[in-house]
Amino acid sequence: MAALGAPLRTLRALLRELRLAAGRHYRDSPAYRHVLAAFRAHRVRAGPPPTAPCPALPEQPRRWAGPRGRPDRRSPQVTSEKLCRAQQELHFQAATYLCLLRSVRQHEALHREYHGKGERSPEEVAGLVGFRLPQQPGGKG
Repeated sequence: MAALGAPLRTLRALLRELRLAAGRHYRDSPAYRHVLAAFRAHRVRAGPPPTAPCPALPEQPRRWAGPRGRPDRRSPQVTSEKLCRAQQELHFQAATYLCLLRSVRQHEALHREYHGKGERSPEEVAGLVGFRLPQQPGGKG
C-alpha cells in the first residue's frame, strides 16, 4: 500500500475537491460539515508515524501467559496502538474519498471534451488528435 502522506494535506485537498464539486456555497454542503466534524473528532494531526503509539494515551503493559510468549486470553487489554487505528482508518477513508472526487472531476472534464457532438468537420477531428491538415497551394483548403 502506498503511503498516505500528511493528514492535514489530505484534509485540505479533500476540502478543495468538495469546493470544486459543490461550487460557491460548498461550506453549506453536508459532505463538508461531515468531513470537518470527523477530522476534528479524531484530531488527526501530523506527528508520529502510524506505527508509533498515540502520544496522548499512556502505554499499558502487556500480560504474557507463559514462556512461549502467547498473550493471556483471560484478561484482554487494549493498547494505545488499537486506539490509534481509528485515526488511521479515518485518514485512509478520506484519502479514498479524495481519490474518488478527483477521478469523477477528471472524468467529467474528459467527457465534456471528447463526447460526441454530432458531425464534425475534418479540421475539428484533426485538431482533437493534435494534427493539422495540410494547406493546398493556391488558397484552396
